[in-house]
Amino acid sequence: MRPVLTLELLATPAEVSGVRRALRPHGTDVQLCASELVTNVIRHVGEGVPVTVRVWRDGQRVRLGTTDPDPRALPVLVAAAGADAESGRGLALLDALAVRWGVEQEAGRKTVWCELFSDAETIAVTAAGAPKTPERPGRRRQSAGALGQSSARS
Repeated sequence: MRPVLTLELLATPAEVSGVRRALRPHGTDVQLCASELVTNVIRHVGEGVPVTVRVWRDGQRVRLGTTDPDPRALPVLVAAAGADAESGRGLALLDALAVRWGVEQEAGRKTVWCELFSDAETIAVTAAGAPKTPERPGRRRQSAGALGQSSARS
């Protein structure tokens, strides 16, 4: 399957907002996950490294992937960030939003990917007028796995 969108950029804080703008048509959850993934590249691989962001659509799912040139800097899902912590919540947020996520390592690069429901950004309004996030079927949580392994949810 070919990506519906490919962005090639240098990982800088200024580019994060550009990624969000480019991904606006794909929904809020996709924008948020991409922001977190590009920010992780900046923080853990380095500012100014080349990054490729890709989006695929398959039925009701969107797959997002960010590829960077450091296959050794693997994402780590932190059990719980303290209330005063300045970081450590990005992957927890991605883990909460995504149906599943993981890492693909290759020689000289890695891709961190996640899959989301395409309508996850839709907010349903109840008859009382209170916003309600739609149900996401199949959100049974399994272990996030060890470093570099997928978080599988069915």
